[in-house]
Amino acid sequence: MVNTNDEWITERTGIRERHIAEKGVATSDLATEAARNCLSARGIAGDEVEVIVVATVTPDMMFPATACLVQEKISAKGAWGFDLSAACSGFPYALQVGAKLVESGANQKVMVIGADVMSSILDYTDRSTCILFGDGAGAVLIEPCIGDEVGLVDFVHEIDGSGASSLYMPGGGSLHPCTAETVAAKMHFVHQEGGAVFKVAVRKMAELSETLLARNGLTAAEIDLFIPHQANKRIILATAERLGMPEDKIVINIGEYGNTTAATIPLAMQTALDQGRLKRGMTVLLASFGGGYTIGATLLRWEM
Repeated sequence: MVNTNDEWITERTGIRERHIAEKGVATSDLATEAARNCLSARGIAGDEVEVIVVATVTPDMMFPATACLVQEKISAKGAWGFDLSAACSGFPYALQVGAKLVESGANQKVMVIGADVMSSILDYTDRSTCILFGDGAGAVLIEPCIGDEVGLVDFVHEIDGSGASSLYMPGGGSLHPCTAETVAAKMHFVHQEGGAVFKVAVRKMAELSETLLARNGLTAAEIDLFIPHQANKRIILATAERLGMPEDKIVINIGEYGNTTAATIPLAMQTALDQGRLKRGMTVLLASFGGGYTIGATLLRWEM
């Protein structure tokens, strides 16, 4: 479809395969499957979930929120929820929202889902974007914990609007509503300046991670597992190098899934679980970077 080949893609991104949703399969469908898997692993029914937060930039539609559609599909009767738009940082942002709801005592069971059908907003004649993104979803359940042996420890988030024009989708909102002209101009697809994004992503993910570690009196050597956003293997390794994080502590699954935007971190968590690398009590560092720009780092001790 574009002037490239497997060797070029693998060398520059680390991506070997991606998963693309079939026609008619929406973000809420992937999010629902992730939610059901999460409920099954926890051994509870949907009606025990009190809040649903869906991190996505590819909602089924402008409204209602994808969270509403998921709530109906998993029979989470009585739950409330909403969508959160922070691009590739969506999952860690939603994770903190859910954590604060639980910490406040307002809720006991909050489901956080990262889900995107990126194939729905890709221009498959644009080599700079179409080779990167895939479709996927992942979900976690946040509940109260006792003591500090496990749980969410701390976070640092940041946004930088100066990068808004480097990674964005210009069409479809109130600024450029859908018209024949916006469609013809391919304004409803992802636009990215890859070089600019690469440099800022590495620097900012490392900076926020360093800030978070220093604030909690930790060094990279004391982190058991580093689970970064899966944007590009070179970005992941460059960030880890700046942090002094050895490769055997990094979870990398971009080769199998590509960049699934809000889904990359929960999918990487599942990969770590499947590989037996993520165990109870481990100190885990999450890091993300997305369009906007949105940046985040999260420190947690794993429960499951």
